[in-house]
Amino acid sequence: MSKMYRRDVLSGLAATAAAMTLPVPARAEVTAYKQAIAEAASRDRDIARFYQATGYEGIWTGNGGADRSRRKAFLAAVADADEHGLPVGRYDPKLIETNFRSVKSPRDLGRLEVEMSTIFLRYARDVQTGLVVPSQADKQIARKVPYRPRDGLLMAFSKSTPRAFVRALPPSSDEYKRLMKAKLDMERFIGKGDWGPTVRAKKLERGQGGDPVVALRNRLIRMGYLRRNASAAYDDRMMQAVAQFQHDHGLRPDGVAGPATIDQLNVSAATRLTQIMVAMERERWINHPGGLGDRHVWVNLPDFRVKLIDQGRVTFETKSVVGSQLYEKRTPEFSDFMEYMEINPDWTVPRSILGRDYLPKLQKDPNAARYLELIDMNGRSVSRDQIDFSQYTEETFPFTVRQPPGRSNALGTVKFMFPNPHAVYLHDTPDRHLFGRDIRTYSSGCIRLHDPHDFAYTLLRRQMKNPEPYFQSILATRRQTIVPLDQSVPVHIDYRTAFTEPKGPVQFRGDVYGRDARIWAQMERAGVALRSVRG
Repeated sequence: MSKMYRRDVLSGLAATAAAMTLPVPARAEVTAYKQAIAEAASRDRDIARFYQATGYEGIWTGNGGADRSRRKAFLAAVADADEHGLPVGRYDPKLIETNFRSVKSPRDLGRLEVEMSTIFLRYARDVQTGLVVPSQADKQIARKVPYRPRDGLLMAFSKSTPRAFVRALPPSSDEYKRLMKAKLDMERFIGKGDWGPTVRAKKLERGQGGDPVVALRNRLIRMGYLRRNASAAYDDRMMQAVAQFQHDHGLRPDGVAGPATIDQLNVSAATRLTQIMVAMERERWINHPGGLGDRHVWVNLPDFRVKLIDQGRVTFETKSVVGSQLYEKRTPEFSDFMEYMEINPDWTVPRSILGRDYLPKLQKDPNAARYLELIDMNGRSVSRDQIDFSQYTEETFPFTVRQPPGRSNALGTVKFMFPNPHAVYLHDTPDRHLFGRDIRTYSSGCIRLHDPHDFAYTLLRRQMKNPEPYFQSILATRRQTIVPLDQSVPVHIDYRTAFTEPKGPVQFRGDVYGRDARIWAQMERAGVALRSVRG
């Protein structure tokens, strides 16, 4: 069989293995069967714990209806693994069939029992919480994946309705379901070809014509942005189609096909498919049993937007600026809980930023960055005239560096705190001009908000009737003030270059930190491959 397993063949294989009648150990041979299970399971602590708890009874290899149902449900799921963007070959369907047919003794049967549990747990973890370990793809993905206890999975499966249990393993989110559909749609499209010839031009706009415009027209038609027509002119219809394409790819929707737009137009369907499959993997990483939270903050780094989600509905949305593309300034990915907001915040310069950005400036010119105060370990302000900055490093510098509250403060007028080891939070900014750019990677790691006050009002509306006057009254004092949230709010800082909306086409964004490329490389090493579907 080729590397691309055919679903119909695998489904037949699953049905065959499920229906097989296996040799039933005689009573005198039960000991050999259980001893083989114990020996084979001893190599895996979780599997050994499960079989110890069951008295080394099998759940796969009996001829009763329960064992047959488990075999059938699991092997049918393996046959559909590529629907989830997982490598079918990783679960050895052909080897499973061979081993079922090769059973000749109770010991063979015991080893097969443990092998089935091993493969089941591999598949269950992959489809439930991901194939790739996030930090192995990129150390700045500090996500805590909600892995389930493996022995608990086996125990729950052994007591369940097998088909329902297996079908409940993947994420149940609407996003995952829409991504699965988008994956199949893209595979079908690739089966019919690609978008057509690339657009060879630096810029195209209304009133132009010629071969580049025809290539643009044809790609827009193939992508579904333009109805089929024979026009060779960049007319109003094409301008509207380009604007919609730009909207769906995070670009300013001006209807002019400039360099950034043409770059995105020329991305292949295969590359878009990899983005969708990586997004599915990422969705598995956040497949928490209780979900993301009825109310939560969603930060999508390459989309440069922050959303507040209430009961699955976006109740607030704003533009954001995220960490620079320099590795040490990139915003990490993680989840935590927002506990309070701070109005009129001061800014204590993190040690990493102090050592990288400010200490070298102070060593060259002690009067640099005069807006910063130096505080000693007793909390007293220290004059710069008393300090020889050249004698210190980031590690030995004995002062706290602080910027007092004020409109020019680096954090602006309000910050939103979810204490975390990365010293990353959401905040206002005096640098308003950056929000007008398509690619907004300019911070030192924190997330700057375009509309921080409106965000604060929306958060506080849960705990007071009219939060705006309350917020503004504190702001007017110019005093640093902490406002606790009555209920903490989960914050999820994620990274999706492909994501869906309830209606409309898949949204695509640029891989600004290169993280998706590294995840895809890990997926490929695990055996994931692109496929095309005909029909």
